[in-house]
Amino acid sequence: MSTSALSKAKGFKKSKTGTYLSIGTTAFGAVSVMKQVKKARSENDVLKLVDAAVSAAAIVTGLAILYRELKRLGDDDVLLG
Repeated sequence: MSTSALSKAKGFKKSKTGTYLSIGTTAFGAVSVMKQVKKARSENDVLKLVDAAVSAAAIVTGLAILYRELKRLGDDDVLLG
């Protein structure tokens, strides 16, 4: 990947569109965690249930960080406009 392409990719990640994409991808991970919880419950596996809970906490934290970034980007747009 060239330096220019890398710069564009980093810029996209910091854009509103990139942030929305990250939110969607992170939220999609919640589906996997829910399946993990169902399986752990059906198997009465406490360790797998704890693992799912930790994964869910990571998803919630990630979404909160992305939401904060989205708000910051929105604030910047208002100041520029």
